[in-house]
Amino acid sequence: MNRDEAMALVNEYTENQNLVKHMICVEAAMRWYARKYGEDEELWGAVGLVHDFDYEKWPNNEHSPTEGHPSTGVKILREKGWSDEACNAVMSHGTYTGVPRDTLMSKTLYAVDELTGLVVATALVRPNKKLEEVNLKAVKKKWKDKAFAKGVNRDDIAEGAEDLGVPLDEHIENVIEAMQGISDELGL
Repeated sequence: MNRDEAMALVNEYTENQNLVKHMICVEAAMRWYARKYGEDEELWGAVGLVHDFDYEKWPNNEHSPTEGHPSTGVKILREKGWSDEACNAVMSHGTYTGVPRDTLMSKTLYAVDELTGLVVATALVRPNKKLEEVNLKAVKKKWKDKAFAKGVNRDDIAEGAEDLGVPLDEHIENVIEAMQGISDELGL
């Protein structure tokens, strides 16, 4: 399980380039936290990269715990030999699956997923539309505006940071730093 294999899977199932960029953002945040915690950066990055690879084809608007996203994707990952740890982390990022977030990897995936969207949205309203212009103050200002990036669940972000044991402001700064490291790849 390496980045090239994970990216091939993403490209096979996902045409929407904004969704691909989201997965790349989550990958970067997962890698950042893997380094922080002394974990396997390749594994964590791959899990972040593939966590939504099935979303476009099987979106699961009904929130079925066993059909559609992420269940369908995890079935594919298992067929490809991905570990139980990786598959459970992907499953657990969907709150409706009933799969507990009981590993550091699964807690991290949940904690960074929604936050990457808020950071990107914040960058897109900055004067030069660049991640380098995003800081904690800018994200927190947008956090308070419920009409801004209204699809981003702020409660999930706060819960994720708490479950991870990282103060929310520090968590936001960590994810910003991770994403700024891939700003060229994102075009931001």
